[in-house]
Amino acid sequence: TTQGALRVPQITVYFWVLKSLSTAIGESTSDYLVRTIHPVPAVLLAFAGFAVALALQFSMRRYMVWTYWFAVVMVGIFGTMAADVLHVGLHVPYVASTVFYAVVLVVVFATWQHYEHTLSIHSINTIRRESFYWAAVVSTFALGTALGDLTAITLNLGYFASIVLFATVLAIPAIGFRFFHWNPIFSVWFAYVVTRPVGASLADWVGKPVRRYGLGAGSGLV
Repeated sequence: TTQGALRVPQITVYFWVLKSLSTAIGESTSDYLVRTIHPVPAVLLAFAGFAVALALQFSMRRYMVWTYWFAVVMVGIFGTMAADVLHVGLHVPYVASTVFYAVVLVVVFATWQHYEHTLSIHSINTIRRESFYWAAVVSTFALGTALGDLTAITLNLGYFASIVLFATVLAIPAIGFRFFHWNPIFSVWFAYVVTRPVGASLADWVGKPVRRYGLGAGSGLV
């Protein structure tokens, strides 16, 4: 609880497992809510949960497991809806929404770098740095959702092929960092973006109807 304590977790294998699971939860929960209740109250409910989760997270003086991962899960749900609203509600093609959220993420990173001079997760020890961190996290979730739908639907690869594709892409920063001494900050954020379509594609593959390239288990069960 001292001044300057880290407000986010260290990067370990457990972090990546939980991150991938949280993306699957976000995708399936979002799909379940918008199909069980009207999309408008579903989005409002997700936003309320997202706001409460971030308020709890920012109220802590250091990293706390339950508030941090609660916030990540709610970001996953709300970020999924944010991406889906552009396509379903405004009829924006997945190509356009993918490019849009990619630009948003670049702007967030550029602004963060300009003011804090580092994008390192190990430097998240102030409220302002954490604010940039969560802005980047929301952007990566929205970008990953749009990108996963782009490959599965627009490019007609289906969800299983998308899982294989993004799992392969996810190996790139791991190999680059381990064997080719890639910049660790670049490697972490590269992986952070790609874990989103991996988890979301997995959730969609299990939950979506067979006619939509899935196994038909249902988003509620997932």
